[in-house]
Amino acid sequence: MSVPLALKTEGPVTERHVVLVHPEVHWNTGNIGRTCLGAGARLHLIEPLGFRLDDKHVRRAGLDYWPRVDLSVWADFAAFEAGLAPEAAEMALFTKAGKRLFWEMPRPRRLFLVFGSESRGLPPALLERYLGRSFRIPISDQIRSLNLSTAVGIALYESLRGLC
Repeated sequence: MSVPLALKTEGPVTERHVVLVHPEVHWNTGNIGRTCLGAGARLHLIEPLGFRLDDKHVRRAGLDYWPRVDLSVWADFAAFEAGLAPEAAEMALFTKAGKRLFWEMPRPRRLFLVFGSESRGLPPALLERYLGRSFRIPISDQIRSLNLSTAVGIALYESLRGLC
């Protein structure tokens, strides 16, 4: 994992992982990849995807940065968990019905920021498995939700606050 120059380098290296569960919109994923690269975070995509990774729109949204994104694609969430073995304390699941506000999320050395698909959000079974690990970004009642790439950017940089 690359570490952004702005992060402090004393002590253990901070790891940030953005996990998209069944993303549907190619340009959101491209934008999120670019944001992850800028923040030194890894991007994990949980299949099925609503697009192909070789889609020109993914590459366009990620600009010429897309080939440098630290990207892993997983067949399902179980494969992701088996591969990286995240502890419950390292998980922060984002949903508009989250139990706590996003600025209350923990900031362990290794943190997984988990987001659901644009139309369905996170699967209920996943939210139940990580009960108490759900967070929300407050919004007015004028909209249903934030754009996924906007929400990821807010959460990712908030998770790094105090480390720069």
